[in-house]
Amino acid sequence: MDTQATSAPAADVTSLPPVEVDDAEAALVEHYPRLVRIAYLTLSARLGRHRRVLLAHRVAQRSLPRGRRVPEVVEAGTDPAYAVVRLATLRGALARADRVDGWRRWARSAGNAVPVPPRVIGLRLFPRAGGSEELALDRALARLDAPARAAFALRGVEGLDEESTARLLASAGVAAPRRAVRDAAMSGVNASLLVSGEFDPCVLQARPTDLVRRRQHVRAGVGAALAVVVAAALLGVPGSDGGTEASGPPGSAQAALAQALDPASLLRADATAWQRADRLDFASWPARGDRTGDQALLGRALSAWGRPGASVHVSATAGTPSTPPAAPPRLLFAGDVDGAAIVLLYDGVRLVRYAEPLDGGSGTALDFARVDGALGASASAVVLARSDGNASYLTAPWISGVSLRDLLSPSAAPQAIHRAADGVTDPVPSAQAATDANCGTAGATWPAIRLTPRAGVPGLAPFVLTDLGDLAPAHLTYATGRGAVPAEATSADATAAWAHSACRLASVRGEGVRTVNTWAFADQPLPDGAGTAQWLCTRADDWSGDDHVLVQFLPPGSAPDTPAAVSASARSTAACGPLQPGVLSGVLWKARDGRWYLLGAGSPEVASLTATGGPRSTSPTRTLVVPARQTTQAELTGRLTTGGTLDALK
Repeated sequence: MDTQATSAPAADVTSLPPVEVDDAEAALVEHYPRLVRIAYLTLSARLGRHRRVLLAHRVAQRSLPRGRRVPEVVEAGTDPAYAVVRLATLRGALARADRVDGWRRWARSAGNAVPVPPRVIGLRLFPRAGGSEELALDRALARLDAPARAAFALRGVEGLDEESTARLLASAGVAAPRRAVRDAAMSGVNASLLVSGEFDPCVLQARPTDLVRRRQHVRAGVGAALAVVVAAALLGVPGSDGGTEASGPPGSAQAALAQALDPASLLRADATAWQRADRLDFASWPARGDRTGDQALLGRALSAWGRPGASVHVSATAGTPSTPPAAPPRLLFAGDVDGAAIVLLYDGVRLVRYAEPLDGGSGTALDFARVDGALGASASAVVLARSDGNASYLTAPWISGVSLRDLLSPSAAPQAIHRAADGVTDPVPSAQAATDANCGTAGATWPAIRLTPRAGVPGLAPFVLTDLGDLAPAHLTYATGRGAVPAEATSADATAAWAHSACRLASVRGEGVRTVNTWAFADQPLPDGAGTAQWLCTRADDWSGDDHVLVQFLPPGSAPDTPAAVSASARSTAACGPLQPGVLSGVLWKARDGRWYLLGAGSPEVASLTATGGPRSTSPTRTLVVPARQTTQAELTGRLTTGGTLDALK
């Protein structure tokens, strides 16, 4: 760590010569660890440690001026060249301090399309973990705004006094610098810990990313790249608005697109292809439906895919490109369902559903959904149509039976669903109408379908799917014990757990969810003989690679359909997943006698718990009970069986 600068009055910058670029570069290299630490502390912890580390290095490296620069503010005895790059680093960190979401994040990334180094592919980087004091400091900093965090960094890393800190913040563009300094001073955090390894983004640990998901992304990326290659040929597609042959690409690209959009080129599997295949996926589905020979319908579907007109409503799940096919797609279904002519296509990465009303009216729709890597249960059903709160499914050829279940009624027997010879089910209630708000009320339901594979199908047992608004329904699973290893959600324990978790599925509707696993990771005896509470962690993984995690607490005596209380939520986390399943969370619980307790519980990967910040206590097990107040704000940390530490999700 560099020697801290001593606090001193500001020098007279009017008498200082401009700083040369070479001098600024020398100062940047010499004081690089200090500058990166200032940027790291100013940036928001919401960015995640990996992104925060890379962004801190990027901010520091981009502080090098493009030409000679006159220092704006310099403490007496400070190198003017260092003052220039420090101020630029501070400005850059403040400008990027908090994550930008929605269209603002898109606009910012679109304006900076060229990748800016440093960039890391295949690894996750993060500073070395500290102890409980460093953890408390990091969480305290997270509660401050960006100017206050910057003030803390300047006080703790640079050793500046309040006046110098306020002056430097004002030069960096902070509107209320003295308030930022005051907020930092009133936070009550030990600033001396800022020089610890927990906050050193230059001394890092590395771990791999999700290797399985990375492989899936590569396959999806290759398919999308091939689609982009031929997308330019759209202007030459027959029926395009004003397009001419000269406007499209010449030669093979134009011919490839024309072939991909030719109904005669559609791929079709025979009825027994799935019995010979080495994997159960959409590629082994036969072409079914009573209009698979309707070349006019198929031609309209493919033309809409190639260049949808203004009358075609196009939708796509998150992360799904709506580009034309790179090669002839596979026909899975063509027929009339619930008042519409439906065509279902598959290009190896995406499902594409075309629907036109049978009455000749408007309302033609084209829907895209990613299904790359779909196998077994994830490739066993597709939503063909929805209307009036119902859904009709097309099931895989290896499915022998379908029944309807209400997830909120675990003791109710499933109801058999009729299927036509082509695998299309009768309309059944859809979970599209179910919401988080009406859960727990009289008459609330959450429909799901249970599918039974044919006898002898290897590696596949009865399983449960539910409609979350996408073409591919989400696969529901259940886990207990160490590792969050998912099993089918068909056992009595699984149906009981899902009755308390199902309503939370409303929060991920329309997100392109692939699987949702509910993990009963801990049982906790409560004080005064109140019974045993259960802790659940529900993890939804999307086809796009994103994830959503909810930790839930279920007190004893809850009714079978009572939603569990959410104690924590997170996105883009390894918690409750196959690589790093460990999870820890806590709640405040009120006993029948009116007393409050802090409850904490960790998964089997956790060996012991520590509570700080409020009631201080340590438990030698993975559950903790501490008397508390209703207003207690405690921090929980777990020690893993492997010797590492685990922060509680919030």
